[in-house]
Amino acid sequence: MLTIENLNVFYGGIHALRGISLTVPDGQIVTLIGANGAGKSTTLRAISGIVKPASGSIVFDGQDLTQLQAHEIVSRGVVMVPEGRRVFPDMSVLENLYLGAHSRSDHKAVMRDLDMVFDLFPRLKEREKQHAGTLSGGEQQMLALGRALMSNPKLLTMDEPSLGLAPILVEQVFAIIRRIHEEGKTILLIEQNARAALQVADYGYILETGQIVLQGPGSELAQNDAVRKAYLGIA
Repeated sequence: MLTIENLNVFYGGIHALRGISLTVPDGQIVTLIGANGAGKSTTLRAISGIVKPASGSIVFDGQDLTQLQAHEIVSRGVVMVPEGRRVFPDMSVLENLYLGAHSRSDHKAVMRDLDMVFDLFPRLKEREKQHAGTLSGGEQQMLALGRALMSNPKLLTMDEPSLGLAPILVEQVFAIIRRIHEEGKTILLIEQNARAALQVADYGYILETGQIVLQGPGSELAQNDAVRKAYLGIA
């Protein structure tokens, strides 16, 4: 579904991504883990058209995305759940969700997806008229996920969905990620919680200083001694 080859991204004189290559097969969860500054978020921003690569290719469903604008990439089915939720605080929960479907004209399908989002997140249904800015951090993360799903994505990319959440909410978020995957969505997950990410991922990549240094099935990476020591806190 998504293939990245030899991708290079610069921020001024900083070489943020150094020729990375990765694949996200249709129907799988792929995770990209690494420390702060490793280049994880930059990868998602390049896929989404927010930053432009200096070289390399990002091919989704047979089309190179590198020359497209961000809104064109969304219209092709690549949708990002950004770090920090980025909900619209002065708009209601329902208005935020409808914004996710702003480019869609299939009203009946939009309403079906709204029902699906409320089924996934009953708390949002309870608070549909409430301003998003008054929600808790966990509820805002649910809203950010729901808003992305309202776009009916083919590929859902997530940037640190568990960041800043209490442990019990982290468990809920990853349970929801599993359920979204079971509904048939393909997911590229960027996450500092390496243990939780590798538990849900079919395949994983380890990113260090803009380079992929290790890759393999999630279950194998979770048992790798170097990964366990560096990212899982196990000597």
